[in-house]
Amino acid sequence: MTQKAYLNVEHSVTGRRWLGPTAEADRLAEGLAQETRLPLPLARILVARGVTAPESEGFLEPQLRELLPDPRSLMDMETAAGRFLKAVRNRERIAVFADYDVDGGASAALVLTWLRGMGHGATLYIPDRIDEGYGPNVPAMAALAAAHDLIVCVDCGTLSHDPVAAAKGADVVILDHHLGGETLPPALAVVNPNRQDETGALSHLCAASVVFLMLVEVNRLMRDEGTRGPDLMALLDLVALATVADVAPLVGVNRAFVRQGLRVLARRERIGLRTLADLARMDKAPTPYHLGFLLGPRINAGGRIGAADLGARLLATDDPHEAQALAERLDALNTERREIEARVRDAALAQAETRGLDAPLVWAAGEGWHPGVVGIVAARLKEATNRPAVVIGLSGDEGKGSGRSVAGVDLGAAVHRLAAEGFLLRGGGHPMAAGLTVARDGIEPAMARLSDLLARQGAGAQGPRTLRLDGLVMPGAATAELIEALEKAGPFGQGAPAPRFALPSVEISHSRRIGEAHLRLTLSDGMSARLEAVAFNAFTGPLGPFLEAVRGRRAHVAGRLELNHWQGRTTVQLRLEDAAET
Repeated sequence: MTQKAYLNVEHSVTGRRWLGPTAEADRLAEGLAQETRLPLPLARILVARGVTAPESEGFLEPQLRELLPDPRSLMDMETAAGRFLKAVRNRERIAVFADYDVDGGASAALVLTWLRGMGHGATLYIPDRIDEGYGPNVPAMAALAAAHDLIVCVDCGTLSHDPVAAAKGADVVILDHHLGGETLPPALAVVNPNRQDETGALSHLCAASVVFLMLVEVNRLMRDEGTRGPDLMALLDLVALATVADVAPLVGVNRAFVRQGLRVLARRERIGLRTLADLARMDKAPTPYHLGFLLGPRINAGGRIGAADLGARLLATDDPHEAQALAERLDALNTERREIEARVRDAALAQAETRGLDAPLVWAAGEGWHPGVVGIVAARLKEATNRPAVVIGLSGDEGKGSGRSVAGVDLGAAVHRLAAEGFLLRGGGHPMAAGLTVARDGIEPAMARLSDLLARQGAGAQGPRTLRLDGLVMPGAATAELIEALEKAGPFGQGAPAPRFALPSVEISHSRRIGEAHLRLTLSDGMSARLEAVAFNAFTGPLGPFLEAVRGRRAHVAGRLELNHWQGRTTVQLRLEDAAET
């Protein structure tokens, strides 16, 4: 039976159907609130997360020591940790081969920082996105093997059979999280929760978390011998950054990683992140938003359009002069990246609209589109259409593309199958994101086959987009105390959305534009209670014109409650995301 639309909003201003808590969820939330004495809005969030009253205290205060899995539950972990520690003890030559994104850079920085704490160094190698592509390649691995005893591949390597085989004379340890194939490369150890022979219990981990677990096991081995390893808790800022930037779901131990990692980040001890945060004008306590939208894109900018190793070097450095130079370079590259992205986004959206936006897959391909921005543009197409999207940049006889998926549709598995069937030259990924290389003359059949595979998973059949709401709140009930209580259910992000509330039939008593795209409003319950609101980018779609038109009248609005810090004052505001006629 189809759930009734919340407040009867079948089609909001932004084209979404509002869904709120069911009657059963409301009943459970009221019972939980009575038993725990927690605010009802917070109880609704806990019920939506499947948390019961006895579990509520542990959920609201997640402890890493209780949630951290046994590293040895992952296959090959004991072999990987033992070989790594042996290399350190024997002062062997170590190389770290990493992916060029935030997860790869953070993973590399974890290894390099730990090694520095042991008085040991390593060679960092990150492939060039354009010249070498993703992951290990035969020439690089052969060259590294000739000069090193151990190669640690982080955030890559699970599908790199030939490159690993080319690393003759060196041992290879792979620490990854990308979907594995039916066979594994000839490495000494492949630690990956997404190997096909794993249980899947830890499939939500990013690569940096896998690296962290290996270091936990290495430190345990050292304790058993009566020695101590470097402080691992101080490394959790890197794990948190990678978890959020790689859009890993904030469930299970990931919640504890990010919660504790944000505390470490707030201490501003890692000089690279501190310098970059200052350039990004981060003047508040760090949140997942800062990791995902301020720090992450800047660290990614090197791998996208600049030197691939800039991000990892910034995260690993302990030299303030190097940190300043690297941060300034990354900040400038991020500005350049945004300009390139805007051009590709406009062209890709126009092409996709011409092809049609109602298929199970939305895709576009263009000559010379920079491979460093196709993933971001694919994310924009996905957000605009509520469908999986692939964007491909063409050069010579090949196209290199990136895809992003929607909840419930495993894009990585479909791309992996596409490669196995011969439609792609290379391809892989995880459920929400994938990368691929395809022959120029094979793009049309490859995309047709991918669309068919995704349709079988339900892509394109979701109907109107939905906006899930956690209940009602009136302007007078939106207090700082409520927001602080709600924050205990965080951190919020992928797999754990920030709470959203509907404010029913509120009067829009005042509105004014901020710049070209934003709108600031005052909401009233018609009596004495008022609530400030802001609608960012409202005039890039229908929301802004609607809100201006109903000024002085009533409307349903929906969004997220937050604390606004401005000029030494803290006020409550609604980040308004949608609206509907009453």
